[in-house]
Amino acid sequence: MDINNSVALVTGANRGLGRAFAQRLLERGARKVYATARRPETVDLPGVEVLPLDIADPAAVRAAAEAAPDVSLLINNAGIQTGTDLVTGSLDAVRRELETNVFGHLGMIREFAPTLAGNGGGAIVNVLSAMSWFGVKSGGNAYHLTKAAAWAMTNGVRLELAEQGTLVTAVHLGLADTDMAAGWPVDKIAPSDLADAALDGVEAGSAEVLADQWSRDVKSRLPLTPEEFNAAMDRALAALAAA
Repeated sequence: MDINNSVALVTGANRGLGRAFAQRLLERGARKVYATARRPETVDLPGVEVLPLDIADPAAVRAAAEAAPDVSLLINNAGIQTGTDLVTGSLDAVRRELETNVFGHLGMIREFAPTLAGNGGGAIVNVLSAMSWFGVKSGGNAYHLTKAAAWAMTNGVRLELAEQGTLVTAVHLGLADTDMAAGWPVDKIAPSDLADAALDGVEAGSAEVLADQWSRDVKSRLPLTPEEFNAAMDRALAALAAA
């Protein structure tokens, strides 16, 4: 798929990675970019077409699909992180993360799949995380749960949409230089670099993009036993915290 002359819709486009996606799409020649956000008045990027959208609200998702019938590239970027533990944390918070990070993305795919088919197949980008593959001892396993589930969902819809010619690209990263990662004084990928890596992957027809060294390192450990994997991740996280 060629980004030039495409029609893209980006969720969570008012800041961070979503805003970077929308900006790079414009700079790379997209014919139209729908920039969506729960609070559309916070979208400040010139040249985009702004739509209100809460991806956890099925009615809002349906309305967005009706308002954007020319989309050929869907960027599922919007998400939340509550820092909730699975055993002792709020179950309502866990459900809220699942509703946004998994069912919100799946709802977007279900609504836009016919649109993409009608526009030649197109592509879907799901912004995931290296936390698709690892948990932590406390303070974030709800996020791990949602990203692991979103990874499985991405792999499933890729197979289901192959016949209609829709590319489904999973994008994994460690930390990006956004508000969500502001408390981590470590090296982070620039949002524009992440967007470029993802869009390059779409143009190359890639099913998966490992956008930074952290995500590549984590995935390389998956063949290890759980004990070996957890020990390796403990060492990696300790080194990250000490950096």
